[in-house]
Amino acid sequence: MSLKAFHVVFIIASILLAFGFGASSYFDYKDQGKTMDLNYAIGSTLAGIALVIYFKFVLRKLKNISYL
Repeated sequence: MSLKAFHVVFIIASILLAFGFGASSYFDYKDQGKTMDLNYAIGSTLAGIALVIYFKFVLRKLKNISYL
């Protein structure tokens, strides 16, 4: 697996983890009403958005390098 392929897989996993944790924290906030859960949800969602932007940047920058 090339460095580019590993990077793409790792960023996608990180995006899914960030949005998944954000959703989980949001539902915990709805159930329990703790403000820390809301802070976690907002922070994780913002991190997921930042990772999506970073992912687009990486794909654009490494477009001439093969996945093999």
